[in-house]
Amino acid sequence: MSPFPSFLSATFRILISIVITMIGLLLITFFIGRVMPIDPVLSIVGESASRATYDEAYIRLGLDKPLIVQFFNFLIDVFRGDFGESLLTARPVSQDLIRVFPATLELATVGTIIGVLVGVPLGVIAAVKQGTWFDHVARVVALIGYSMPVFWIGLIGLLVFYGILGWVGGPGRLDIFYVDMIPSVTGMILIDSLLAGDMDIFWNAVSHIMLPAGLLAYYSLAYISRMTRSFMLEQLEQEYITTARVKGLSEHTVVWRHALGNVKVQLVTVIALSYAGLLEGSVLTETIFSWPGIGLYITTALLSADMNAVLGGTIVVGLVFVCLNILADLLYKVFDPRAR
Repeated sequence: MSPFPSFLSATFRILISIVITMIGLLLITFFIGRVMPIDPVLSIVGESASRATYDEAYIRLGLDKPLIVQFFNFLIDVFRGDFGESLLTARPVSQDLIRVFPATLELATVGTIIGVLVGVPLGVIAAVKQGTWFDHVARVVALIGYSMPVFWIGLIGLLVFYGILGWVGGPGRLDIFYVDMIPSVTGMILIDSLLAGDMDIFWNAVSHIMLPAGLLAYYSLAYISRMTRSFMLEQLEQEYITTARVKGLSEHTVVWRHALGNVKVQLVTVIALSYAGLLEGSVLTETIFSWPGIGLYITTALLSADMNAVLGGTIVVGLVFVCLNILADLLYKVFDPRAR
């Protein structure tokens, strides 16, 4: 039997799942925007506006229509990529999101890479050395990563490594002197500086991203190491591991090739969820470090009652989370033939 029909069926199910998930996300986002104790009309016209001006803006925004009609119009605008106009920047929210999202993507990507490179080996070694001092230290490190407030670690990090020691750059993505000195190709300064061949800007960007990315990496590796340790402990108790050792295979081969090879499927999902979490959960980190990404954009918009920007940013974050989950499911099927 040809696998093509089953592939089409699986693709159709995935598309239906995406559509249902997105409509649910948009529904929740829409009604949150309606129940927020913020009047979008007053945000536009100001509190000193006349009643006639208020009513005109109220009708122009479509708030006089039934909720179901408002939601339908909201769906049409979103699927066209129209999130309205930001009150703060006086530009379309979609343009603002395109401008700020690469900064968040750069920060979360660097944090995830560090988290994976440190978290996976840490979890593997902790599982192999279960019950030893190394295992206890690794578990304490993961526990602290889960327990410590982000804002507290961020402020302490700025005080120690920037204010006292001067080892890293301060808030922001670059020193003021380097701002707008290279063309923006990807929106990610590390890549754009390399494309422009300007190593001074590259290393300045590295000094600025090191501390916030390290903070996100710590939370990422805490989760990844904990899950890796759990997966490895389960695999190390399996019969095929005993068989491999009886055959005379080295411990390095047994652990890093056979046991770790069998947990890579679960790790794909864990890493994808961790990456998505950094993309959507870096609000406090971006606020502390004045990192001009989507988290800081949403926070500033919320404090200024700019609901178009808040809802647009929330939708984009939700869409990214959904896409990464679907990507993890697809990779799961690639790495594990049993799931196909």
